[in-house]
Amino acid sequence: MTEISVALVTGANKGIGLEIARQLAASGVHVIMAARDPQKLAVEVEHLARSGRSVSVVPLDLLDQASIGSAARSIAEEFGRLDILVNNAGIFDFADGPPDTASLDAVRRVMETNFFGTLAVTQAMLPLLHKSQAARIVNLASSLGSLCVNSDPTSPYYAARFIGYNASKAALNMLTIQLHEILKDAGITVNSVSPGFVKTDLTGQGFMTPEEGARLPVLFALGQRGGSGGFHEPDGVTPW
Repeated sequence: MTEISVALVTGANKGIGLEIARQLAASGVHVIMAARDPQKLAVEVEHLARSGRSVSVVPLDLLDQASIGSAARSIAEEFGRLDILVNNAGIFDFADGPPDTASLDAVRRVMETNFFGTLAVTQAMLPLLHKSQAARIVNLASSLGSLCVNSDPTSPYYAARFIGYNASKAALNMLTIQLHEILKDAGITVNSVSPGFVKTDLTGQGFMTPEEGARLPVLFALGQRGGSGGFHEPDGVTPW
């Protein structure tokens, strides 16, 4: 009997993260849904369980190293490995903005969560990923993290100058590149995947639903899109 894959999805309580969790569970993966407040997932977990999905919940706060360590120990004790890590959790702060006016506190909050928090989770989960036969890491990226897009006056995102958010996603892309280099011989794939312009609580606007935005990250999480060390979006490969 084929062993069921185990996935951890951070920020799984709403938006794209919740949809990624739903779609992975529908594909037969056991999904560990991570959120700062697991109580917010109680109704969803009950609904998924009634639908025959295999899911569980773990409390995880990207800004709390003790919480990250506890989550890793919990996964190790119950499953002994991790096959898929989806680094979805992140924030946007409306006090962020162009570098001449952005709130420094807002920039620090965004960088601390989106980059340092993601790095901390990844470091904690790597020992478990190494125990998988073919692990995959999906970092939820954004076109706003592309230096090419930020410097291209013809880009529809050119005017979206949020120094904290954009820089946090650019840093996440650097994490993808460097993880790919150190993990490629271990058979662990790592990709940055931009879901597209999705309307969520985080963005407040967009032309895709969370369900639509989850599709590409899920394909990479399931290994149905090949390669490693890339930056992808629904329209194709995104320039760094």
